[in-house]
Amino acid sequence: MEETEATTSRIITESTAAEIENEFETNEKNSEEKVEAALFIAGRFLTLQELMMLTDINPIMLKEILHRLLKKYSSGVLRIIQRSNAYKMDIAEQYHYLINKLATGSAEFTKAEQETLAIIAYKQPIKQSVIIKIRGNKSYDHIKKFRQLGLVIAKRVGHTLDLSLSEEFYEYFNVHNKEPKENTEAE
Repeated sequence: MEETEATTSRIITESTAAEIENEFETNEKNSEEKVEAALFIAGRFLTLQELMMLTDINPIMLKEILHRLLKKYSSGVLRIIQRSNAYKMDIAEQYHYLINKLATGSAEFTKAEQETLAIIAYKQPIKQSVIIKIRGNKSYDHIKKFRQLGLVIAKRVGHTLDLSLSEEFYEYFNVHNKEPKENTEAE
């Protein structure tokens, strides 16, 4: 009889099982919301390592959450974009024109900075010294800002830098990287 009482006391009641399941689902929902919030606020690609540090979620659960979010945001206005082991929340491509309108109309870049960036985009690769001749000494500050934001790549060439757009530029402004046109000469 003692053995029967001991095994009976180990059995979990239905209400206890339901409480455990509810707590597990709540924790899982909270974790998913943390990941969504991190991706939404970041506005850039976040690696798994960064997401683990930000959300304090273990890598196995984090990968499962990201898999669910990729499915959840596979259609609609908001999208989760995956590149290697990095993730970013963005809007659907048909609404990128809105981002471009907002980006060019905001105070994020002054008109002078926009003009400097436009010259780099149009003439790339272009020497920093040429930009300075065209735009003036203030361009040093513009170029420094673009490099800090990761929009422009600089390679040392002699006493100056060769400037070109980075992959982040294309992602930031949601434009497609156009491959340089090949010179096709008539033979």
